Amino acid sequence: MALEKIISDWQKGHFKPIYWLEGDEPYYIDQIVNYAEKKLLTESEAGFNLTIFYGRDASWTDVANTCKRFPMFAERQVVLLKEAQYMKDIAKLESYCEKPQPGTVLIISYKDKKLDSRTKFSKVIKKNGEIATFKKVPDWKLAEWITGRIKELGYQATPKTIVLLAEHIGNDLSRINNELSKLAVNLKDRTSITEDDIETYIGISKDYNVFELQRAVASKDLAKTISIIQYFAKNPKAAPVQVILPTLYNFFAKTSMVFYAGNSEAAVASALGVAPYFAKDYLAAARLYGAGGVDKTLLLLHTYNLKGIGINNGGASESDLLKELVVKIMA
Repeated sequence: MALEKIISDWQKGHFKPIYWLEGDEPYYIDQIVNYAEKKLLTESEAGFNLTIFYGRDASWTDVANTCKRFPMFAERQVVLLKEAQYMKDIAKLESYCEKPQPGTVLIISYKDKKLDSRTKFSKVIKKNGEIATFKKVPDWKLAEWITGRIKELGYQATPKTIVLLAEHIGNDLSRINNELSKLAVNLKDRTSITEDDIETYIGISKDYNVFELQRAVASKDLAKTISIIQYFAKNPKAAPVQVILPTLYNFFAKTSMVFYAGNSEAAVASALGVAPYFAKDYLAAARLYGAGGVDKTLLLLHTYNLKGIGINNGGASESDLLKELVVKIMA
């Protein structure tokens, strides 16, 4: 990945004069910018050689003129342009990028957008520097990302623990990382993260969450399903309907693929792109509902998703809509 490569190059003393960091995943961009701000210069060097601009306030001329300066009492100076997506005339930096100052490392944070690769500006940066594009981690790879991050921190966790984090937080990598850092502080000498830890330190109930609701619906356990829905009604921040319905839809959409994937857990896990630990849930749901039942459930979820945003819901509460939905699903 570009993040590891860029930081590895810096640690080896290899620098390019320009780094353009773009894309819709801010986590990686922030990691690189924060590293540059805190690690590329010593504290004494930073006093003279670290300059930070913000795209909303800075002019391209100020950035360019600063970049043209020579380092003072250091091998290089570091210039950070944060929130560059808000700089209206940023393309005017092209003239500097054509002949960058060798002693300057210019790092541009351009979040939620991408530079048009057809422009001369883009080609100049690519020629004299580096363009790194960071994409959002898709939902189906989120558990894998969380597992990897937990290992990087020196911990391990059960598959259910990882799913709890993924389902509750979503693909906000910065927030996930912050929550894991919070856990690390509290775990002290332990190396295993449990569901109890998730409940205690992050506030995600191990028994009343979207994942447990999904399992209850999948197994047609109406009593448990209603119990979880009632918990959500009393704790609306635990799982809003806008999270619950897409999660259930995603589960049954994958369940519909089981009928073409084979009967073994390994085959299902491979076809659905899920951990083998969860393959049995999809197999069980497929057997219990059948192809017709899965199709009916997907149609109901689509209908109630519209009701959840206020279309033909008769003024019913989210809790009442969910109860009505699950009764129809299990009928």
